[in-house]
Amino acid sequence: MKTYKQAGVDVGGADRFIRVIGLMAKRTGRHGVIQGIGSFGGLFHLNSGAGHDSVLVASADGVGTKLCLARLAGSYGSLGIDLVAMNVNDILCTGARPLFFLDYIAAGKLKPRVLMQVIQGIVEGCRQAGCVLLGGETAQMPLLYKPDDFDLAGFAVGVVQRGAIIQGKGIRPGDLLVGLASSGVHSNGFSLVQKVLSAKTLKANAVELLKPTRIYVRPVLDLIRRVPVKGIAHITGGSFEGKLPRILPEGCSAVLKRGNWKVPPVFGLIRAGGVSSGEMYRTFNMGIGMILVLSPSRAAQARRVLDRHRLANWVVGEVVAGRGKRVFIEEGRG
Repeated sequence: MKTYKQAGVDVGGADRFIRVIGLMAKRTGRHGVIQGIGSFGGLFHLNSGAGHDSVLVASADGVGTKLCLARLAGSYGSLGIDLVAMNVNDILCTGARPLFFLDYIAAGKLKPRVLMQVIQGIVEGCRQAGCVLLGGETAQMPLLYKPDDFDLAGFAVGVVQRGAIIQGKGIRPGDLLVGLASSGVHSNGFSLVQKVLSAKTLKANAVELLKPTRIYVRPVLDLIRRVPVKGIAHITGGSFEGKLPRILPEGCSAVLKRGNWKVPPVFGLIRAGGVSSGEMYRTFNMGIGMILVLSPSRAAQARRVLDRHRLANWVVGEVVAGRGKRVFIEEGRG
């Protein structure tokens, strides 16, 4: 069986590196910082005068080796949406409304036809997220990148009122986990995807594999205006075990019930390439792009709001008492 680490991605090592960066970042000062490196978004208190109590929330991310599959397939239209999605979905986890987005494109050679597809995707992603494309940078670096190579990074900034920040502090055992449907693989795990599937299989299934990451901003912002949400986790790199613990308070763990939601067929294709079931659930979103934590009395109301947005959702598990903020994946109702 093949693993994400064998494909060259060490999730545990990356987490340790992030913790070191967080410690170093504290040396730059903590004035205004509410929540720093290692969370879904960094929170900075903008001001507290004149009746204002606004907090800026920022995120930086890319689309990873999904770029390589796009190049193999000769299709780049989804990458810009992915870039926006990876950032705005992260800051959404705090309850923030995205304000603006900036991009950085580094290329070996400027290829307008390809890069215009990317920019058009970024514009569409910003439209879906309700934010503006404020600026960016395009760098040509032939000494670093080959002529057909390029990389993308994105930066999003949003705002939330301090009293409305969602940080998971009110999560308790017995709370329910409501999973929001992903559009597919989204933008994580593609090093493993491209290791286990042949070029022929990748090309034949490129349309499905390259589906852009779903942007959850509009339905989730509508939801949190109507229903108290205790925690939000964006399921990206490291999947459930990597992302859910970020919002769990001490003394809480989570149990997910496989079979409680619909897993898209594309994950079966990857699984058939020689990836164990356990590794699939440690690496990919498996059809759940975001998880909301709600009290049992509010879950049904929240699901009705999501249904009005035509966003498939399921009760995928619950919070349980337990040390270590662990995530357990068990068989569900089938």
